Amino acid sequence: MTYRLICDSCTDLPSELGADPHVKKVPLTIQVGPETVVDGEDFRQGELLQKMRAWPDAPKTACPSPSKYLEQFLEEGDSYVITLSGLLSGSYNAAMQARAIYQEEGGKGNVHVFNSRSASAGQAQIALLVRELAGRGLPFAQVVEQTEAYIARMQTMFVLENLDNLRKNGRLTRMQALVTGALRVKLLCGATREGEIQKLGQGLSIRQTLAKMVSRMAEDPGHAERRLVIAHCNCRERAETVREMIQNRCRFGEILIVPTGGISTVYADDGGIVAAY
Repeated sequence: MTYRLICDSCTDLPSELGADPHVKKVPLTIQVGPETVVDGEDFRQGELLQKMRAWPDAPKTACPSPSKYLEQFLEEGDSYVITLSGLLSGSYNAAMQARAIYQEEGGKGNVHVFNSRSASAGQAQIALLVRELAGRGLPFAQVVEQTEAYIARMQTMFVLENLDNLRKNGRLTRMQALVTGALRVKLLCGATREGEIQKLGQGLSIRQTLAKMVSRMAEDPGHAERRLVIAHCNCRERAETVREMIQNRCRFGEILIVPTGGISTVYADDGGIVAAY
């Protein structure tokens, strides 16, 4: 059956997936001072980072309207939607509202909205899996079941140079915000099973903290032969160094490196690394 993979723009896709005609992106928007940036095909990371450095306040982000999702659903066939964690953004709720409208208006296709409980590299992992399953011609219900099972066990971790945008936009817990503000440490963070941000560790330098992230991966017996996606914000060389560290200690079957789009750039900020498997 015909299928479409609809991702909000925090999904940091490998180039091969971004060029797939089955894949459509729904953009979020970014407000930096008086300027609005649409996180779409014309997004320029360097310009956004420059704007963020020049403006004293943290940028704000806004989720798509339900209508933006609704216009991407197939009239017939299978539509799979992947959004940011429902606890970090309104994108999931907007997609669910669009699904309800579609069904009320008598839509003939199947629509499922996946709450990634993650972001960035985690959303990319889900998109890759859906394409693999749907591309093999699996029935809609099986694609949904297998993908939801994967989301339940997926691991997402990140290390950022700067947590200010997460903190100022209320994406960190009060305790994490206090620790970050009082001590100039680098935090190793991850996603809870519900999709909130949790602290996993800390280090005095970015390299030390990245090494702790790699150690956690190596100590996880479930990582072997799985695919790892590493998203980087304007730091390809750092991402490649992390890949080398991981290859020396872990047994992933495949490691992909992708650049962050606009929304991930806002929160990961210059030099941030997000990894998911």
